[in-house]
Formats: sequence, C-alpha cells, structure tokens
Amino acid sequence: MNSAITSCEHPEPLKGDGVFNSHEGGQGRKKDGQPRGFSSNHLAYSILDIPPWYLCVFLGVQHFLTALGGLVAIPLILAKDLCLQHDPLTQSYLISTIFFVSGICTLLQVFLGVRLPILQGGTFAFLAPSLAMLSLPTWKCPMWTLNASLVNTTSPEFTEEWQKRIRELQGAIMVASCVQMLVGFSGLIGFLMRFIGPLTIAPTISLVALPLFDSAGNDAGIHWGIAAMTIFLIVLFSQYLKNIAVPVPVYGREKKCHTSKFYLFQVFPVLLALCISWLLCFVLTVTDALPSAPAAYGYLARTDTKGDVLSQAPWFRFPYPGQWGLPTISPAGVFGIVAGVISSMVESVGDYYACARLVGAPPPPKHAINRGIGIEGLGCLLAGAWGTGNGTTSYSENVGALGITRVGSRMVIVAAGCVLLLMGIFGKIGAAFATIPTPVIGGMFLVMFGVITAVGISNLQYVDMNSSRNIFVFGFSIYCGLAVPNWVNKNPERLHTGILQLDQVIQVLLTTGMFVGGFLGFLLDNTIPGSLEERGLLAWNQIQKSEETTKISEVYSLPCGIGTRFCASSCTRCLPFWPKLERGGRGEVGVSQLTLCSRDPSEERPKGATDTRM
Repeated sequence: MNSAITSCEHPEPLKGDGVFNSHEGGQGRKKDGQPRGFSSNHLAYSILDIPPWYLCVFLGVQHFLTALGGLVAIPLILAKDLCLQHDPLTQSYLISTIFFVSGICTLLQVFLGVRLPILQGGTFAFLAPSLAMLSLPTWKCPMWTLNASLVNTTSPEFTEEWQKRIRELQGAIMVASCVQMLVGFSGLIGFLMRFIGPLTIAPTISLVALPLFDSAGNDAGIHWGIAAMTIFLIVLFSQYLKNIAVPVPVYGREKKCHTSKFYLFQVFPVLLALCISWLLCFVLTVTDALPSAPAAYGYLARTDTKGDVLSQAPWFRFPYPGQWGLPTISPAGVFGIVAGVISSMVESVGDYYACARLVGAPPPPKHAINRGIGIEGLGCLLAGAWGTGNGTTSYSENVGALGITRVGSRMVIVAAGCVLLLMGIFGKIGAAFATIPTPVIGGMFLVMFGVITAVGISNLQYVDMNSSRNIFVFGFSIYCGLAVPNWVNKNPERLHTGILQLDQVIQVLLTTGMFVGGFLGFLLDNTIPGSLEERGLLAWNQIQKSEETTKISEVYSLPCGIGTRFCASSCTRCLPFWPKLERGGRGEVGVSQLTLCSRDPSEERPKGATDTRM
C-alpha cells in the first residue's frame, strides 16, 4: 500500500529555458490545462504532456539531428565490407532506408512498445558480428571492387556482388530478430536479467567499439589534418563550450520578436563539427589545396570525389521490403547476430530506466519492458526485411537529449519518428550525407567509438573495484575479447571440424569481440564466489526500484484502453507483455484513496489544501 501527500492546488506551468520559452502567451499549456508529471518539477513537459505543435516539430527535428551521427555512421562503416566503398549512390540508398525504418520503429515503440519517449535507430552492437561474417572467405570482396577505376557501379556483375552480401545480412538479422521477439514477448528477459550484472555488461558494451579502432584509424588516416580538426571541434563544442548559451531570435505572442538563450554547442556538437569540417574541405577543394591525383595522400578529403551523387540521386525514393532481393540465411550469420541481439537487449533495458527517470515517469514495470524488447525485435525484423544491413535499438544519445531540453513528452518523439520517415523518403538527404569526406567521418568515428567504450566501462561504478575478484573478471574478459578474435582472424584455417557450416559459426562467434568478452564476463561473474554487493548487483537492482507506482498504468498501458477497457479478458492478462489490471480494475497497483480536504466537487479547491492518499 502506498501513501502520499499531494497539494490540491495546481502548480503554474514551468518555462523552458533551454530551447524556447515555450509557454508564453498561454501557448503550450499541458494536457487538461495543467502539468501531469510525476517527479517532474524539473521538466518543462513531462511524458503525458502535449506541447504546442510547432515545439513538437522543432524538438522532433532536434532529436533527428542528435541521432544523425549514429544513423549515418552505420551504413558508411558497412560500405567497405559490402564492396560499396566506391559506390556513394548506393550508400545514400542505405542511409535513406535506415532513416525510414528507424521512423517506423520509433512510432511502434512509442505507441505499442515500452511507451517511453525513446528514439529507435541502427545499433553498433550488430556491426561486430556483421563485419565478422563478411570477413569469411566466402564473403570477402573481390580485389577488383577495391579499385575505383575498375568499378562500374551500374553493371549487373557489380550490383550482384554487393546485393548478395546484404541479402545474407538481411536473412541473419531477420532470424535473430525472432529470438529477440521470443525473449521479449515471453517475459524471458526478466529471468535473464537476474544473472546479467555490471561485470557482464561492461566488457560487452566496451567491446562493441574497441575492435573498430582499425576502421576508424584508416578513415582518419586519409588526411590526419582534417580528421584532427574534426576531433578538436567535437571536443571543443561538447566539452568546453557546452555551458555557453547562444542568443537566438524567438517569436512569442506576448513579447513578439525577442531573443532567448539556447545551448547550441551542447545540443549539436557533432553536427556543427561535421558542417565546419565539410565546409573547410570544400574550400580546400575549390582552391586546389588538396591533391587531384587519386593515388595521392589526402585525395579522398576532396568534396568533388563523390560530387555526382547528388545529381544522380532521385528527389524522392520510397524504400520497400525486399528492395535488394530475397534474403538468404546461413547459420554462421544467425549465431553472430544473436550475440549482437543479446548485447542490444541488455543496453536497451538500461535505457528504459534512464529514460523513465529523466521524463518524470515511474520505472517501467515488467510487462512494459517485455513489450519494449519484443517491439525492438519486431523493429529488427522490419530492418532486415527493408535491407538496412543492421537492426534497431534504443538510442542512448536521445535519452540524454531529454535531460538537456527538459521536454519528456511522447509527442515530441512521435514528431521525431515522422521526421525520420520523411527524411527516408527524400532521396537527396541520404545522398548529401554520403558525400561527407572520408577523413571527416574518420574523425567522428574516433570520438564516437571512444565514448561508446567509456559508456561500457562506466557500468563498473556499481562494482567494488577494490576486489581482486572483480578486477580479474573484467580485465580477463576485456583482454580475451581482443586477443581471441585477433588470433582467429590471423589463423582461420586452424578452426577445422570437418563441417563447413559449424566452422563458419565458430569463426564468426570467436571473431566477435563482444561475444567473447561478454560470455567470459557472464560465466566468471556467475561462477566465481562473490557477494551481491561485491558484484554490484545490489546497487544495480536498487536503481531499478522506485516508490512511485500509483501512475504506472497511466504511462505504460496500451493506447485507446487496450488491455484495460478492451481486450481485458483473463486470457490476455496471462500474457507477459499485457498491461496488468489494478485490484480496482484500472491500473497495475491497487491504491485506496482518502481525501482529507472534504468539499463539494463543484467548489474551487482552497489554495494550499492537501490530499492524503493511502
């Protein structure tokens, strides 16, 4: 039983001081004319509030721009192993497709999934197994595809070379996504989380990015000067200038045209750095400061090496399932992607709790987590069908953006999903991002991969790192996650069981660093004796608990009364992902209320009066 003392008086709406003063002139009042947050005194809009439409659009575009770096990076990383490094037009199609599918998955997650304002997009957890699979002898690119002068991007031979590779990725992702849907919709994720703690998550997430240092270094090495400037600008904007507010013109009903402070560098550090570096490359290209010979150092820093992409790309292109052909399936690819699915699920559960805290919502109940993971699996299935070459997951960057903007409304993420859909259809957008000079991309990758590695290591804050047990588990897992894949890549012929398919499965798993490190961390953490406090499980579980449970059904129930007013039979209530009814019939936790300020319902509530709920 929960008890709470709440004021009968409605508080005044808060004014957003990060983006715009969004409530001026009576505009932007919350749903029903009042804020409806939980622990939301720090928020301009909490999860159930509906901001004005123009603010939803503006913040939706901002969320799109926040996720832009990760969304664009994934197709560009895959391009080389798909034999597409000299075909920027097809790269632009992949970028448009991942935009479009991310928009669909975002809307599904907000309306039918965990129902938190959390953006969906491509996942780096799938990159390591994808690259491991494409490095098998069967899928290595022919030498002629590595030479730009020998590649005819319109020839049927070249088209088949890259399409058969992405079809193999599609099939593996679609089968692995069924595993994720099973784990989510069956409620198995709750059981698995009992055994997965910080010492499993830290090496798994860290090894998502650590093995990619070679790819990032090669791209940056095209022109280290340009790459270093990109890195410098990202660090400058995101770390040194993040607390500097820039005055921007704003229009309001009362004040009309005036200026408001906006933390530009804190919100758009990567985008600003990319644009400035891109502009510098353009100036150096126009002035012929960069070499024009294809074999010369720094040639790929020129902006005219991919200049024909914008003219070739259609204005509008509608991605559709099976656009690259019928997906193919191999056991090696499936097992590798399943390792990525496990890592993605663990990270997403953490994102759900973090997002709930930031938007003033109670922690997600089990049925909402099950539904969220299941919908992410459905999103991976759609991504495989459309052919993005990747899956989908919750975006941690956008969870952080919620805290910056102080706007946690679901409708903002709905707007962001619609923006992603439109950008996926507008073909020139994807083409524009495919023309970013290679060293600029390399500099961005170096910063991004470093941050992802640090995010993984940050999970150790819950663990007693003075314990020799924990130091051994983490250190050994990380080191083996780097050493074993390196040896297997150099000695693939040593893995020989006599069964080709089994050889491929073993090779893909052992060349996926996050699988090796995560598996060892999981095994050692659960077998070496240690207390819950020492292992970090005690602190890990405490951050997932909250006393605020009275509004769970209002936030996490399905829309249109599904599960409460409709489809509320005893059969559906047995489903692990279905909203659970209160004892009184309207929520997840039974709460009996006793109001101590007795009055007539039509009477205005006295100022300062309080309700006591027990």
